[in-house]
This record gives sequence, C-alpha cells and structure tokens, in this order.
Amino acid sequence: MPPLLFLKDITMRFGNTQLLDGAELSVGAGERLALVGRNGSGKSTLLKIAAGLVEADGGERFAQPGATIRYLPQEPDLSGYATTHDYVEAGLAPGDDPNRAFYLLGHLGLSGAESPAHLSGGEARRAALARALAPRPDILLLDEPTNHLDLPAIEWLENELRTMKAALVLISHDRRFLENLSRAVVWLDRGMSRRLDQGFAAFENWRDATLEAEEIERHKRDRKIANELDWLAHGRSARRKRNQGRLARLNSLRKGRREELKAMGTVKMEAMEGGESGTKVIDAKGVAKQFGDRTIVQDFTLRIHRGDRVGIVGANGAGKTTLLKLLIGELQPDAGNVKLGAALQIAKLDQNRASLHPEETLANVLTGGGGETVFAGGKPRHVVSYMQDFLFTPAQARTPVKVLSGGERARLLLAQLFAKPSNLLVLDEPTNDLDLETLDLLEETIGDYPGTVLTVSHDRDFLDRVASLTVMAQGDGRFTVYAGGYSDMLSQRAPAKPEQKPGPRGERKEPVPRAPRDNAPKLNFSDSHALKILPAEIEEQNRKIAELNAQLADSGLYGRDPARFAALSAQLAALTAKRNANEERWLDLELKREALGL
Repeated sequence: MPPLLFLKDITMRFGNTQLLDGAELSVGAGERLALVGRNGSGKSTLLKIAAGLVEADGGERFAQPGATIRYLPQEPDLSGYATTHDYVEAGLAPGDDPNRAFYLLGHLGLSGAESPAHLSGGEARRAALARALAPRPDILLLDEPTNHLDLPAIEWLENELRTMKAALVLISHDRRFLENLSRAVVWLDRGMSRRLDQGFAAFENWRDATLEAEEIERHKRDRKIANELDWLAHGRSARRKRNQGRLARLNSLRKGRREELKAMGTVKMEAMEGGESGTKVIDAKGVAKQFGDRTIVQDFTLRIHRGDRVGIVGANGAGKTTLLKLLIGELQPDAGNVKLGAALQIAKLDQNRASLHPEETLANVLTGGGGETVFAGGKPRHVVSYMQDFLFTPAQARTPVKVLSGGERARLLLAQLFAKPSNLLVLDEPTNDLDLETLDLLEETIGDYPGTVLTVSHDRDFLDRVASLTVMAQGDGRFTVYAGGYSDMLSQRAPAKPEQKPGPRGERKEPVPRAPRDNAPKLNFSDSHALKILPAEIEEQNRKIAELNAQLADSGLYGRDPARFAALSAQLAALTAKRNANEERWLDLELKREALGL
C-alpha cells in the first residue's frame, strides 16, 4: 500500500547551517512514528514541511489526494476567534460531531468559553491540541503534545491516540509517551534521517550501537567527526558504566524508605530524632494550608533525609507547587510545622525558568562574570571543562546567549543551577521543553548529586529513573507518600483483589486469600547467578575494550598493518556488543529483583 505522506531528499539551510541534507519521511496508514533527534537537528522544521506549512529548499513532498493532515505547532495562533470553542470547532470537518469540541476541551482542562487573548501559553497549546484531534484526521503531526499537560491529561491523551485510526508522527521529550505509542522511529542526525522499524523502547540501544560503529569507522579512515558527537559518544559510554552503581544506590534508597514507611505506622517519629539529627533535611508534621475556603494541603507528614530524591506528582491545580513551597519554607503553614535542617543551601529551578541576558556570554553566565573558574560540587572547575559536561563545545564559551537554541538555553540554565553551592536541589517541572539528550544529562547529574532533591514532574520515566520517594496528590488537599518511583507508586496503589467464593444461594463469603501461583514472577537460579557474576564480567569486558581502543588509537596502525587493524576492529565490535547485552541483562534483572522486593 503506498504511503499517505512521503518526503524524499529534503534539504533545508538556515544561514550558513545545513539543517536538513537529504532527510526522508514516509507515513503509511495507521503508522505510529516517533521523530527524534537533538535540539536544533531539524525535527520541527521537517514536521512543518510534512504539514505543507514550510517549503523545503530541495526534495520532494507527496501527500495522497484527499488525505486529511492535522498539525500541532509549539506556538499556536488563536487570533481571530472569540472563544477556545470557536477555535476548536473551526477545525472540524463537514459531518463531524460538533460535541467533540467540548469533549476534547473538557479533557484538556478548558471549558470552551475562554478568550484566546487571555490564555497562558500552556492553555493555548491545549486548545491547539484539541483542534488537531477534533476532525479525526488521516495523519496527525504532533510537536511536543505533552508539554503543559499534567499526568491525568497525558494518560488520557495516550488512550485517545491509541484508539484513533490516524497515523501519528510524534515529537516528544516524554520517553514513556513515545514507548507507549510508537511502532517505528525516525532519527534525525546531522541532517540525515535513519529509520528503525521498532518502537522507541529499542531506539537508544540502536542509536548507541550506530554511534559506536561510526567511531570504529572513524579510526579506519583516520578522520575526525564533529567534536560534539565525539564527546557525546565517549560521554555516553561513561554514563552507561556509571548507571550500574547509580541504579544500585537508588534501589538501596527505595528499599530503606519502604522499610521506614512501614515502621512509621507503629513507631512515633519523635523516637527517631536522636539518631537522625545529622541527616534530617526537612521534617514536616501535620502541615495544612488553605487559600480562602479552599484546602490546598491537609494533615501532611513527611521526613526527608539527606540524599533522598522526592518526586511530587498529581493533576494541575492539586497543590503540588504549594506543597513544595511549604516544604522549603517559602510558605508558612496554617497548621502543623515544618523544620528545616541546619545549614541548608537551596538551589531552585522554578516553572518559569530564570531569564538569561541575551548579550552575556556562556562563560560569564556560569562564572558570574569573573574569572575562568566554576565551583561545582564544592570543587573548582575550569569553565570550559564544566561546559562540556553540559554538552557545550569549548568554542561556545564566548558565544552570546542570544544565539542559543531553546534546548541549549535549557542546558545552560541547568549548568548555572548546578554551579551554585547547594545541598538541597528544588526542581519545579524541570523536564519541560528539554530534548532527550538534555534529559539524559539531567538524570545523570541528579544521580551524581550528593545532596537532596525535591522535584515536581509529570514525566513518568524521569520519576522512575530518579525518585526514591513519590508523593501523590490525591485531591482535596490530601497527599500520600510511596516508596520508589512512579511505577512503584502505581503497583502500591493497585493491590491484587482477593478471591471471593460464592456461599449458599449465590451469597458472597468473606474474601479468601488467593493461594500463591507456581508460575508467579520470581528469580530463578539462572537469574540469581547472573546477578552475581555479570558485574565482574562487565568490568573485565570494559578493561579489554579500553585495551583495544588504546591499540586502535595508534594513527599509524592502519598504514602499517591493515589486517591487524581489521582484526582488532572486529574484536572491538564483538566485545562491545557482548558488553552492551550483558549490561542490558543486568539492568533488567536488577529492576526485576527490585520489583519483587528481594
């Protein structure tokens, strides 16, 4: 069956930058595509070309006659409409159900009576999303559809898109959203597109393998690829090695907090004061807050220790940000009390993001305008070295802020935040508008951060990767604390229902506990053995890989002995693939073991 939409050999240049250089995109009926790539790689531009809104410098665009295409822009224009309902209704096709506009607006937190002139940026995007979904098109092109949506709205959107027959092309920083909806991935990299006919869950391993193969080819040809890509390839390998230790530390934190939360049901918190005075960061007891007649927080109790990673989740308007401000002392409670630990140094990233002066250079932003040194983690770092940790090249040190892309500005704000002396990091919606590479960086930096972290987030994958405690807004000012990340919270909120056996005349007896099943998930002998031996095997494989890389780094080897170079390259490729497979198995088994509470 021919595709509904086809882009071939698309080229696009902005100034001196070749943004797209032979990119392709093919969308068949009912396909689910994730369009991924670094900030500035041209994803949004390619989507606009696909929508017919931008004309490429070169290449071919074909859309099947009669196919309806709807596009969600990042910055929608609602001018010319009296209400949000009028705006959404205008997107309906003849014969469409007019009630669908109200249905979509209601699920996205709007009434339809709002004036476009008074909408926030997030409200305008939700109205634009309703308009894109309204006519049930053949193809939906969605650029960051989860931005400014809370968790209930994101989960509703997933279900809505899953039931639609439309083909989807999705740009999103939300990994869980992409994993749940995509069936193929198109990766934009250095102007070219590459396609993986598997969902996003398989993408990152495929991307890493592709970059590692390129690195081997670079040695063969004795040439250099872009400094940034070279740094990313090496940085990614280092991050993968650190992931094992980080996951083990996170699991240890979660296990300890599960045990403490169980104990809190019978042991008074005052009994723990003496032994924990050195590690207590925040102690909240019976906290309540009202604004007018509305209760925002009621009877909330939580003790936060040094090193905890606390995620706060819930619907928009449920009081998450208010709770965050109460915990760090920015708001005073109406009842109860909040005690902060001694010598706290708080660094905060709020929802609105701090503004950056457009004429200031990156180096001055990070050093405060003086010298070449940044104090990160209490240790002096040269500003260029520190910038590279946040994916900036040395040449960008004297670049003014005004030329940075949106993703680069987000990275600079994070670099500025982590350069501040702190032992308590407060992040309100830190994942908004971040690309996947910057999310990787944020998760890694939080994992290495020696202090305590409080974060409000709607990103489920982010919470699973960083949180040791999850605080869920239940509504009416009630918050419940769960050990672990978002998936742990879901499993604790939905326990298995006990089996009931019918009594005489069909009456139901008291619940009878279900007997354990023989096929219940568990770690078999092979899995348990692998958990013990894999770390040592991976360490040995990393040692051998380092030796092979050192030999291949000899720039004259290929000229002296091409056969030996080829043999070493083949060994490196095979050993790297085996190492990667072992790491993936270890991580899977560790997550399985943690989920079983072993």
